[in-house]
Amino acid sequence: MLDCTPKEIKERTSGGMINPAKTCQPIGAMYAALGIHGCLPHSHGSQGCCSYHRMHLTRHFRDPVMASTSSFTEGSSVFGGGANLKASIQNVFHLYKPEVIAVHTTCLTETIGDDVPSIIKTADVPEGKVVIHANTPSYVGSHVTGFSNMTKAMVTYFAESASNEKKEQVNLIPGFVNPGDMREIKRLTESMGIKYIMFPDTSGVVDSPMTGEFQMYPEGGATVAQIKDTGNSKITVALGRFASNDAAELLTKKCNVPATVLNTPIGIKATDAFLMALRKNFATEIPKEVEVERGQLVDIMTDTHFHFHGKTVAIFGDPDIVTGVTELVLSLGMKPIHVLTGTPGGTSNSLSGSFEDNIRTMMEGTGIEANIKSAGDLFTLHQWMKNQPVDLLIGNTYGKYIARAEDVPFVRIGFPILDRSVHSYLPIVGYRGALRVVEMISNALLDRADRDASDEDFELVM
Repeated sequence: MLDCTPKEIKERTSGGMINPAKTCQPIGAMYAALGIHGCLPHSHGSQGCCSYHRMHLTRHFRDPVMASTSSFTEGSSVFGGGANLKASIQNVFHLYKPEVIAVHTTCLTETIGDDVPSIIKTADVPEGKVVIHANTPSYVGSHVTGFSNMTKAMVTYFAESASNEKKEQVNLIPGFVNPGDMREIKRLTESMGIKYIMFPDTSGVVDSPMTGEFQMYPEGGATVAQIKDTGNSKITVALGRFASNDAAELLTKKCNVPATVLNTPIGIKATDAFLMALRKNFATEIPKEVEVERGQLVDIMTDTHFHFHGKTVAIFGDPDIVTGVTELVLSLGMKPIHVLTGTPGGTSNSLSGSFEDNIRTMMEGTGIEANIKSAGDLFTLHQWMKNQPVDLLIGNTYGKYIARAEDVPFVRIGFPILDRSVHSYLPIVGYRGALRVVEMISNALLDRADRDASDEDFELVM
Protein backbone atom coordinates (compact mmCIF):
# COMPACT_ATOMS: atom_id res chain seq x y z
CA MET A 1 0.00 0.00 0.00
CA LEU A 2 1.41 3.34 -1.05
CA ASP A 3 1.78 6.26 1.32
CA CYS A 4 -0.84 8.95 0.78
CA THR A 5 -1.24 12.49 2.02
CA PRO A 6 -4.49 13.32 3.86
CA LYS A 7 -5.76 15.09 0.70
CA GLU A 8 -4.98 12.02 -1.45
CA ILE A 9 -6.73 9.74 1.08
CA LYS A 10 -9.89 11.83 0.80
CA GLU A 11 -9.72 11.85 -3.01
CA ARG A 12 -9.15 8.09 -3.29
CA THR A 13 -11.96 7.11 -0.91
CA SER A 14 -14.58 9.74 -1.81
CA GLY A 15 -16.16 7.50 -4.45
CA GLY A 16 -16.29 4.29 -2.42
CA MET A 17 -14.63 2.18 0.25
CA ILE A 18 -11.50 0.05 0.27
CA ASN A 19 -11.76 -2.75 2.83
CA PRO A 20 -14.77 -1.46 4.84
CA ALA A 21 -14.52 -1.60 8.62
CA LYS A 22 -17.92 -3.30 8.87
CA THR A 23 -20.01 -6.14 7.48
CA CYS A 24 -23.63 -6.30 6.33
CA GLN A 25 -26.94 -5.86 8.14
CA PRO A 26 -28.20 -9.48 7.97
CA ILE A 27 -25.32 -10.73 10.17
CA GLY A 28 -26.38 -8.40 12.97
CA ALA A 29 -30.04 -9.33 12.49
CA MET A 30 -29.20 -13.03 12.60
CA TYR A 31 -27.20 -12.57 15.81
CA ALA A 32 -30.01 -10.59 17.46
CA ALA A 33 -32.58 -13.25 16.48
CA LEU A 34 -30.47 -15.90 18.20
CA GLY A 35 -31.14 -13.97 21.40
CA ILE A 36 -34.80 -15.11 21.37
CA HIS A 37 -35.38 -18.51 22.98
CA GLY A 38 -36.45 -21.16 20.49
CA CYS A 39 -35.96 -18.85 17.52
CA LEU A 40 -34.62 -19.82 14.11
CA PRO A 41 -33.24 -16.88 12.10
CA HIS A 42 -34.37 -16.95 8.47
CA SER A 43 -32.50 -15.27 5.63
CA HIS A 44 -34.90 -14.18 2.90
CA GLY A 45 -32.59 -14.23 -0.08
CA SER A 46 -30.01 -16.46 -1.69
CA GLN A 47 -28.48 -19.50 -0.02
CA GLY A 48 -24.99 -18.05 -0.39
CA CYS A 49 -25.82 -15.04 1.76
CA CYS A 50 -27.15 -17.21 4.57
CA SER A 51 -24.11 -19.49 4.41
CA TYR A 52 -21.73 -16.54 4.68
CA HIS A 53 -23.56 -15.05 7.65
CA ARG A 54 -23.71 -18.38 9.50
CA MET A 55 -20.03 -19.02 8.80
CA HIS A 56 -18.96 -15.60 10.07
CA LEU A 57 -20.90 -15.97 13.33
CA THR A 58 -19.78 -19.58 13.80
CA ARG A 59 -16.12 -18.64 13.39
CA HIS A 60 -16.41 -15.75 15.86
CA PHE A 61 -18.30 -17.63 18.59
CA ARG A 62 -16.85 -21.12 17.92
CA ASP A 63 -20.39 -22.47 18.28
CA PRO A 64 -22.76 -23.80 15.59
CA VAL A 65 -25.15 -21.11 14.36
CA MET A 66 -28.44 -22.42 12.97
CA ALA A 67 -30.41 -20.49 10.36
CA SER A 68 -32.67 -21.19 7.38
CA THR A 69 -32.98 -19.52 3.99
CA SER A 70 -35.54 -18.88 1.24
CA SER A 71 -32.95 -20.16 -1.29
CA PHE A 72 -33.66 -17.76 -4.14
CA THR A 73 -33.14 -19.03 -7.67
CA GLU A 74 -32.92 -17.05 -10.90
CA GLY A 75 -36.71 -17.18 -11.15
CA SER A 76 -37.15 -15.78 -7.64
CA SER A 77 -34.79 -12.96 -8.52
CA VAL A 78 -37.02 -11.95 -11.43
CA PHE A 79 -40.53 -12.68 -10.18
CA GLY A 80 -40.09 -12.13 -6.44
CA GLY A 81 -39.57 -14.39 -3.47
CA GLY A 82 -43.07 -14.55 -2.02
CA ALA A 83 -43.61 -18.21 -2.91
CA ASN A 84 -40.17 -19.12 -1.55
CA LEU A 85 -40.83 -17.44 1.79
CA LYS A 86 -44.26 -19.04 2.23
CA ALA A 87 -42.86 -22.49 1.43
CA SER A 88 -39.90 -21.87 3.73
CA ILE A 89 -42.10 -20.91 6.67
CA GLN A 90 -44.22 -24.01 6.23
CA ASN A 91 -41.21 -26.33 5.88
CA VAL A 92 -39.21 -24.80 8.74
CA PHE A 93 -42.07 -25.11 11.25
CA HIS A 94 -42.70 -28.70 10.11
CA LEU A 95 -39.09 -29.89 10.09
CA TYR A 96 -37.27 -27.81 12.73
CA LYS A 97 -40.16 -26.84 15.03
CA PRO A 98 -38.99 -23.43 16.28
CA GLU A 99 -41.18 -21.25 18.48
CA VAL A 100 -40.30 -18.17 16.42
CA ILE A 101 -39.01 -17.58 12.90
CA ALA A 102 -37.20 -14.25 12.62
CA VAL A 103 -37.04 -13.21 8.95
CA HIS A 104 -34.41 -10.75 7.80
CA THR A 105 -34.01 -9.54 4.24
CA THR A 106 -30.94 -9.40 2.01
CA CYS A 107 -29.89 -7.05 -0.80
CA LEU A 108 -31.57 -9.22 -3.42
CA THR A 109 -35.09 -9.21 -1.98
CA GLU A 110 -34.80 -5.55 -0.95
CA THR A 111 -33.89 -4.62 -4.52
CA ILE A 112 -36.81 -6.65 -5.89
CA GLY A 113 -39.12 -5.00 -3.38
CA ASP A 114 -40.75 -8.02 -1.72
CA ASP A 115 -43.57 -7.00 0.63
CA VAL A 116 -42.44 -9.21 3.49
CA PRO A 117 -45.17 -8.26 6.03
CA SER A 118 -47.91 -9.10 3.52
CA ILE A 119 -46.23 -12.39 2.62
CA ILE A 120 -46.01 -13.36 6.30
CA LYS A 121 -49.71 -12.50 6.86
CA THR A 122 -50.76 -14.89 4.09
CA ALA A 123 -48.33 -17.67 5.09
CA ASP A 124 -49.36 -20.89 6.83
CA VAL A 125 -48.18 -20.29 10.43
CA PRO A 126 -49.12 -23.02 12.96
CA GLU A 127 -51.18 -21.99 15.97
CA GLY A 128 -49.03 -20.75 18.85
CA LYS A 129 -46.07 -20.04 16.57
CA VAL A 130 -44.85 -16.60 15.48
CA VAL A 131 -43.07 -15.11 12.46
CA ILE A 132 -41.42 -11.70 12.86
CA HIS A 133 -39.38 -9.74 10.35
CA ALA A 134 -36.89 -6.90 9.96
CA ASN A 135 -35.84 -5.15 6.76
CA THR A 136 -32.04 -5.33 6.59
CA PRO A 137 -30.70 -4.23 3.19
CA SER A 138 -26.95 -4.84 3.12
CA TYR A 139 -26.23 -1.68 1.15
CA VAL A 140 -27.45 0.50 4.04
CA GLY A 141 -25.77 0.82 7.46
CA SER A 142 -23.82 -2.14 8.84
CA HIS A 143 -24.20 -5.27 10.96
CA VAL A 144 -24.85 -2.95 13.93
CA THR A 145 -27.79 -1.45 12.02
CA GLY A 146 -29.12 -4.95 11.36
CA PHE A 147 -28.88 -5.84 15.04
CA SER A 148 -30.75 -2.65 15.89
CA ASN A 149 -33.49 -3.32 13.32
CA MET A 150 -34.12 -6.88 14.52
CA THR A 151 -34.16 -5.78 18.17
CA LYS A 152 -36.67 -3.08 17.23
CA ALA A 153 -38.76 -5.76 15.46
CA MET A 154 -38.97 -7.68 18.75
CA VAL A 155 -40.61 -4.64 20.32
CA THR A 156 -42.90 -4.16 17.29
CA TYR A 157 -44.18 -7.74 17.30
CA PHE A 158 -44.11 -8.67 20.99
CA ALA A 159 -44.05 -5.80 23.50
CA GLU A 160 -47.38 -5.27 25.29
CA SER A 161 -48.54 -3.00 28.10
CA ALA A 162 -51.13 -4.61 30.38
CA SER A 163 -51.83 -1.50 32.45
CA ASN A 164 -50.50 1.95 33.34
CA GLU A 165 -48.98 0.55 36.54
CA LYS A 166 -45.44 -0.56 35.80
CA LYS A 167 -43.61 -3.48 37.40
CA GLU A 168 -40.44 -3.07 39.48
CA GLN A 169 -38.23 -4.43 36.71
CA VAL A 170 -35.82 -3.04 34.15
CA ASN A 171 -35.47 -3.82 30.45
CA LEU A 172 -31.82 -4.30 29.51
CA ILE A 173 -30.94 -3.95 25.84
CA PRO A 174 -27.24 -4.95 25.79
CA GLY A 175 -26.29 -3.96 22.26
CA PHE A 176 -24.06 -5.92 19.87
CA VAL A 177 -21.78 -7.51 22.46
CA ASN A 178 -20.58 -11.03 23.23
CA PRO A 179 -22.55 -13.43 25.47
CA GLY A 180 -19.82 -13.05 28.10
CA ASP A 181 -20.61 -9.33 28.22
CA MET A 182 -24.33 -10.03 28.54
CA ARG A 183 -23.66 -12.35 31.47
CA GLU A 184 -21.60 -9.65 33.20
CA ILE A 185 -24.32 -7.02 32.70
CA LYS A 186 -26.86 -9.42 34.19
CA ARG A 187 -24.54 -10.26 37.10
CA LEU A 188 -24.14 -6.60 38.02
CA THR A 189 -27.91 -6.09 37.85
CA GLU A 190 -28.57 -9.20 39.94
CA SER A 191 -26.03 -8.07 42.54
CA MET A 192 -28.26 -5.04 43.17
CA GLY A 193 -31.31 -7.26 43.61
CA ILE A 194 -33.11 -5.80 40.60
CA LYS A 195 -35.45 -7.89 38.45
CA TYR A 196 -34.65 -7.54 34.75
CA ILE A 197 -35.55 -8.63 31.24
CA MET A 198 -32.63 -8.71 28.83
CA PHE A 199 -33.37 -8.85 25.13
CA PRO A 200 -31.89 -10.03 22.94
CA ASP A 201 -29.90 -12.40 25.16
CA THR A 202 -27.45 -14.71 23.39
CA SER A 203 -25.87 -16.05 26.60
CA GLY A 204 -26.62 -19.75 26.79
CA VAL A 205 -27.14 -19.82 23.03
CA VAL A 206 -23.80 -19.20 21.30
CA ASP A 207 -21.77 -20.14 24.38
CA SER A 208 -23.72 -23.27 25.31
CA PRO A 209 -21.84 -26.15 26.99
CA MET A 210 -20.84 -29.43 25.37
CA THR A 211 -23.27 -32.08 26.65
CA GLY A 212 -22.73 -34.80 24.06
CA GLU A 213 -26.18 -34.24 22.55
CA PHE A 214 -27.12 -31.83 19.76
CA GLN A 215 -29.61 -29.17 20.84
CA MET A 216 -31.24 -27.24 18.03
CA TYR A 217 -32.49 -24.59 20.46
CA PRO A 218 -30.28 -24.19 23.54
CA GLU A 219 -31.73 -23.15 26.89
CA GLY A 220 -30.64 -19.50 26.63
CA GLY A 221 -32.35 -16.53 25.05
CA ALA A 222 -35.19 -14.23 26.09
CA THR A 223 -38.56 -15.96 25.91
CA VAL A 224 -41.47 -14.52 23.96
CA ALA A 225 -43.35 -14.08 27.26
CA GLN A 226 -40.45 -12.04 28.68
CA ILE A 227 -40.24 -9.80 25.61
CA LYS A 228 -44.01 -9.24 25.75
CA ASP A 229 -43.63 -8.20 29.40
CA THR A 230 -41.07 -5.50 28.50
CA GLY A 231 -44.02 -3.15 27.98
CA ASN A 232 -44.81 -3.42 31.70
CA SER A 233 -41.32 -2.54 32.95
CA LYS A 234 -40.51 0.55 34.97
CA ILE A 235 -37.64 1.64 32.74
CA THR A 236 -35.50 0.57 29.78
CA VAL A 237 -31.72 0.88 29.98
CA ALA A 238 -30.27 0.74 26.46
CA LEU A 239 -26.53 0.08 26.37
CA GLY A 240 -24.88 1.20 23.18
CA ARG A 241 -26.46 4.12 21.39
CA PHE A 242 -26.22 2.69 17.88
CA ALA A 243 -27.32 -0.89 18.55
CA SER A 244 -29.97 -0.36 21.25
CA ASN A 245 -31.44 3.13 20.98
CA ASP A 246 -34.15 2.49 18.37
CA ALA A 247 -35.74 -0.40 20.29
CA ALA A 248 -35.73 1.64 23.51
CA GLU A 249 -37.31 4.61 21.77
CA LEU A 250 -40.04 2.41 20.26
CA LEU A 251 -40.80 0.92 23.69
CA THR A 252 -41.29 4.45 24.99
CA LYS A 253 -43.72 5.31 22.19
CA LYS A 254 -45.58 2.00 22.16
CA CYS A 255 -45.79 1.14 25.86
CA ASN A 256 -44.83 4.36 27.67
CA VAL A 257 -41.69 2.81 29.18
CA PRO A 258 -39.11 5.57 29.87
CA ALA A 259 -35.70 5.01 28.28
CA THR A 260 -32.20 5.74 29.52
CA VAL A 261 -29.67 5.43 26.71
CA LEU A 262 -26.06 4.96 27.82
CA ASN A 263 -22.70 4.09 26.32
CA THR A 264 -21.68 0.43 26.40
CA PRO A 265 -20.32 0.06 29.97
CA ILE A 266 -16.63 -0.33 29.10
CA GLY A 267 -14.33 1.27 31.68
CA ILE A 268 -14.97 3.09 34.94
CA LYS A 269 -17.01 6.07 33.76
CA ALA A 270 -19.48 4.12 31.60
CA THR A 271 -19.91 1.35 34.19
CA ASP A 272 -20.50 3.96 36.90
CA ALA A 273 -23.19 5.53 34.71
CA PHE A 274 -24.91 2.16 34.22
CA LEU A 275 -24.96 1.32 37.93
CA MET A 276 -26.08 4.80 38.95
CA ALA A 277 -28.94 4.65 36.42
CA LEU A 278 -30.14 1.46 38.10
CA ARG A 279 -29.68 2.90 41.59
CA LYS A 280 -31.56 6.07 40.65
CA ASN A 281 -34.65 4.20 39.49
CA PHE A 282 -34.79 1.42 42.08
CA ALA A 283 -34.64 1.58 45.86
CA THR A 284 -31.37 -0.29 46.19
CA GLU A 285 -27.70 0.27 46.93
CA ILE A 286 -24.61 -0.80 45.04
CA PRO A 287 -23.28 -3.85 46.91
CA LYS A 288 -19.92 -3.97 48.65
CA GLU A 289 -18.48 -6.60 46.31
CA VAL A 290 -19.07 -4.35 43.28
CA GLU A 291 -17.43 -1.41 45.07
CA VAL A 292 -14.44 -3.68 45.74
CA GLU A 293 -14.23 -4.56 42.03
CA ARG A 294 -14.21 -0.86 41.17
CA GLY A 295 -11.50 -0.19 43.74
CA GLN A 296 -9.36 -2.99 42.34
CA LEU A 297 -9.67 -1.51 38.85
CA VAL A 298 -8.65 1.95 40.11
CA ASP A 299 -5.75 0.38 41.99
CA ILE A 300 -4.37 -1.48 38.99
CA MET A 301 -4.78 1.56 36.73
CA THR A 302 -2.82 3.62 39.26
CA ASP A 303 -0.11 0.97 39.71
CA THR A 304 0.46 0.58 35.96
CA HIS A 305 -0.10 4.11 34.70
CA PHE A 306 3.49 4.37 33.51
CA HIS A 307 2.78 1.57 30.99
CA PHE A 308 0.16 3.68 29.27
CA HIS A 309 0.81 7.37 29.88
CA GLY A 310 1.30 9.27 26.63
CA LYS A 311 1.09 6.17 24.40
CA THR A 312 -0.69 6.81 21.12
CA VAL A 313 -3.38 4.41 19.95
CA ALA A 314 -5.57 3.77 16.90
CA ILE A 315 -9.02 2.27 17.51
CA PHE A 316 -11.53 0.91 14.98
CA GLY A 317 -14.64 -1.27 14.93
CA ASP A 318 -18.29 -1.00 15.90
CA PRO A 319 -19.27 2.50 17.06
CA ASP A 320 -20.54 1.47 20.50
CA ILE A 321 -17.45 -0.60 21.25
CA VAL A 322 -15.07 2.00 19.85
CA THR A 323 -16.73 4.71 21.97
CA GLY A 324 -16.33 2.63 25.13
CA VAL A 325 -12.73 1.66 24.42
CA THR A 326 -11.83 5.27 23.57
CA GLU A 327 -13.19 6.42 26.92
CA LEU A 328 -11.21 3.68 28.71
CA VAL A 329 -7.87 4.45 27.04
CA LEU A 330 -8.33 8.15 27.80
CA SER A 331 -8.76 7.26 31.48
CA LEU A 332 -5.47 5.34 31.23
CA GLY A 333 -3.66 8.46 30.04
CA MET A 334 -3.29 7.21 26.46
CA LYS A 335 -3.81 9.31 23.34
CA PRO A 336 -6.35 7.92 20.84
CA ILE A 337 -5.25 9.85 17.75
CA HIS A 338 -7.03 7.68 15.13
CA VAL A 339 -10.64 6.65 15.85
CA LEU A 340 -12.73 5.07 13.09
CA THR A 341 -15.90 3.05 12.57
CA GLY A 342 -17.32 1.58 9.39
CA THR A 343 -20.89 2.18 10.53
CA PRO A 344 -22.49 5.41 9.25
CA GLY A 345 -22.43 7.96 12.05
CA GLY A 346 -25.71 9.84 11.84
CA THR A 347 -28.88 8.88 13.71
CA SER A 348 -32.45 9.98 13.18
CA ASN A 349 -33.45 10.47 16.80
CA SER A 350 -32.70 12.89 19.61
CA LEU A 351 -31.47 10.37 22.16
CA SER A 352 -28.18 9.73 20.40
CA GLY A 353 -25.64 12.03 18.78
CA SER A 354 -23.40 11.12 15.88
CA PHE A 355 -20.35 8.95 16.41
CA GLU A 356 -17.95 11.72 15.51
CA ASP A 357 -19.66 14.20 17.83
CA ASN A 358 -19.56 11.71 20.72
CA ILE A 359 -15.84 11.08 20.29
CA ARG A 360 -15.05 14.80 19.95
CA THR A 361 -16.97 15.47 23.17
CA MET A 362 -14.76 12.91 24.94
CA MET A 363 -11.65 14.58 23.57
CA GLU A 364 -12.60 18.05 24.84
CA GLY A 365 -10.05 19.35 27.31
CA THR A 366 -7.50 16.61 26.60
CA GLY A 367 -5.44 18.60 24.10
CA ILE A 368 -5.45 15.59 21.74
CA GLU A 369 -5.80 16.26 18.02
CA ALA A 370 -7.42 13.14 16.61
CA ASN A 371 -8.56 11.83 13.24
CA ILE A 372 -12.19 10.76 13.76
CA LYS A 373 -14.36 9.18 11.07
CA SER A 374 -17.62 7.29 10.73
CA ALA A 375 -18.47 5.26 7.61
CA GLY A 376 -14.72 4.81 7.21
CA ASP A 377 -12.60 1.96 5.90
CA LEU A 378 -9.34 0.23 6.79
CA PHE A 379 -7.52 1.82 3.87
CA THR A 380 -8.09 5.22 5.47
CA LEU A 381 -7.01 3.93 8.88
CA HIS A 382 -3.84 2.44 7.42
CA GLN A 383 -2.91 5.70 5.72
CA TRP A 384 -3.54 7.63 8.91
CA MET A 385 -1.12 5.30 10.69
CA LYS A 386 1.49 5.68 7.95
CA ASN A 387 1.34 9.46 8.20
CA GLN A 388 1.14 9.48 12.00
CA PRO A 389 2.40 6.20 13.56
CA VAL A 390 0.95 4.88 16.83
CA ASP A 391 2.17 2.73 19.70
CA LEU A 392 -0.88 0.42 19.68
CA LEU A 393 -3.74 -0.69 17.43
CA ILE A 394 -7.08 -1.92 18.85
CA GLY A 395 -9.79 -3.53 16.73
CA ASN A 396 -11.16 -6.74 15.24
CA THR A 397 -9.32 -9.50 13.41
CA TYR A 398 -8.90 -7.54 10.19
CA GLY A 399 -6.56 -5.10 11.90
CA LYS A 400 -3.86 -7.76 12.02
CA TYR A 401 -2.80 -7.02 8.44
CA ILE A 402 -2.24 -3.35 9.25
CA ALA A 403 -0.48 -4.25 12.51
CA ARG A 404 1.79 -6.64 10.64
CA ALA A 405 2.57 -4.14 7.89
CA GLU A 406 3.34 -1.31 10.32
CA ASP A 407 4.92 -3.52 13.02
CA VAL A 408 2.54 -2.23 15.71
CA PRO A 409 1.29 -4.13 18.80
CA PHE A 410 -2.30 -5.25 18.28
CA VAL A 411 -5.13 -5.92 20.75
CA ARG A 412 -8.17 -7.78 19.40
CA ILE A 413 -11.48 -6.35 20.62
CA GLY A 414 -14.86 -6.30 18.87
CA PHE A 415 -16.51 -8.23 16.05
CA PRO A 416 -15.43 -10.31 14.29
CA ILE A 417 -12.49 -12.05 15.93
CA LEU A 418 -11.84 -15.07 13.74
CA ASP A 419 -8.26 -16.02 14.55
CA ARG A 420 -8.51 -16.33 18.35
CA SER A 421 -10.84 -18.20 20.70
CA VAL A 422 -12.36 -17.85 24.22
CA HIS A 423 -12.89 -14.07 23.77
CA SER A 424 -16.69 -14.40 23.49
CA TYR A 425 -16.86 -16.05 26.92
CA LEU A 426 -14.89 -13.33 28.72
CA PRO A 427 -16.38 -9.85 29.26
CA ILE A 428 -14.91 -6.48 28.38
CA VAL A 429 -17.79 -4.64 30.09
CA GLY A 430 -18.06 -3.74 33.76
CA TYR A 431 -15.16 -3.36 36.17
CA ARG A 432 -14.04 -6.96 35.66
CA GLY A 433 -14.11 -6.51 31.91
CA ALA A 434 -12.07 -3.31 32.17
CA LEU A 435 -9.43 -5.20 34.16
CA ARG A 436 -9.19 -7.69 31.31
CA VAL A 437 -8.82 -4.92 28.70
CA VAL A 438 -6.15 -3.20 30.80
CA GLU A 439 -4.27 -6.51 31.01
CA MET A 440 -4.47 -7.08 27.25
CA ILE A 441 -3.21 -3.56 26.48
CA SER A 442 -0.46 -3.77 29.08
CA ASN A 443 0.74 -7.16 27.82
CA ALA A 444 0.79 -5.99 24.20
CA LEU A 445 2.87 -2.90 25.05
CA LEU A 446 5.22 -4.77 27.40
CA ASP A 447 5.75 -7.61 24.94
CA ARG A 448 6.87 -5.03 22.39
CA ALA A 449 9.16 -3.36 24.96
CA ASP A 450 10.67 -6.71 25.89
CA ARG A 451 11.21 -7.61 22.24
CA ASP A 452 12.87 -4.28 21.50
CA ALA A 453 15.12 -4.69 24.55
CA SER A 454 16.11 -8.18 23.43
CA ASP A 455 16.98 -6.89 19.96
CA GLU A 456 19.23 -4.23 21.51
CA ASP A 457 20.90 -6.80 23.75
CA PHE A 458 21.49 -9.03 20.74
CA GLU A 459 23.06 -6.18 18.79
CA LEU A 460 25.37 -5.37 21.74
CA VAL A 461 26.49 -9.00 21.96
CA MET A 462 27.19 -9.13 18.23
